[in-house]
Amino acid sequence: MQSLDRTKSKIKKLSASSVIKDDDSLVSFLTEVPEPLKEAMTTFIETHPNWDQYRLIQAALSGFLVQNGIESRSINRLYFQNMFSKNAFQKTL
Repeated sequence: MQSLDRTKSKIKKLSASSVIKDDDSLVSFLTEVPEPLKEAMTTFIETHPNWDQYRLIQAALSGFLVQNGIESRSINRLYFQNMFSKNAFQKTL
């Protein structure tokens, strides 16, 4: 139950973040994630309060595309906003 409440809270924060703007289009998708990857994501998100599953996936996908030769301003912008925003790697004590 606490996990569900935390997820709902993260979604509200995401919709208010500067990464997502009104004129951006969003696409939702479902995919299976191997258990070790899910556990690593959960651990990272729990220790980095400024991150959530959506920001992590956006950073990972955009970073992969940038590193593999995709030349797109919007992809670059997403990558840099997710990776280098203020306090991106602040940990909880």
